[in-house]
Amino acid sequence: MHRVLHTHRRRTPARTTRRHKQLYSRVNICIDQHVAPSRRVHETVDYIELVVIDESERLSANAIEHLRDRYDRGDHGLLFIGMPGIEKTFSRYPQLYSRVGFAHHYRPLSGGELTFVLSRHWHKLGLELDPDDFTDAQAVAAVARITGGNFRLLQRLFAQIHRVMKINELHTVTADVVETARSTLVIGAS
Repeated sequence: MHRVLHTHRRRTPARTTRRHKQLYSRVNICIDQHVAPSRRVHETVDYIELVVIDESERLSANAIEHLRDRYDRGDHGLLFIGMPGIEKTFSRYPQLYSRVGFAHHYRPLSGGELTFVLSRHWHKLGLELDPDDFTDAQAVAAVARITGGNFRLLQRLFAQIHRVMKINELHTVTADVVETARSTLVIGAS
């Protein structure tokens, strides 16, 4: 489960640098010509840069203060991604926390979402997921138990599943393959 904190800032004409306006105008013109050729080409849209910081719970106090200072002096948005409790960490830095626009909590994948994602992973392996097949159902149950619906952990686990299958020249994802892949990951106790 991850949380996302997003700072907000409206772009005003005074904050937009001339260079950025020219660059974004050129990009807009190119996009507009391909997407909507009937629209006027000289319409300009104001864009804002977004700085994304992953694993932001690991930032030091100096790094947080530096980001806050750059945010105040610049004209970009900040997006902090981190583990649950990140908002408590940032609440200790009132200068930054007062600028937080919202916090979003990503919940674990539901059963249907997990099946949807797993069918895509099976497809990438050149296989077809059949929930009614006993072997597939056991593998899906093992993945669900190990990941708890955590999307990021699911991605890491499937990278290892692919590796295990390739090394052992296997053509079926089984519960044993999933367990072997799990044993190569550094994750919490399951």
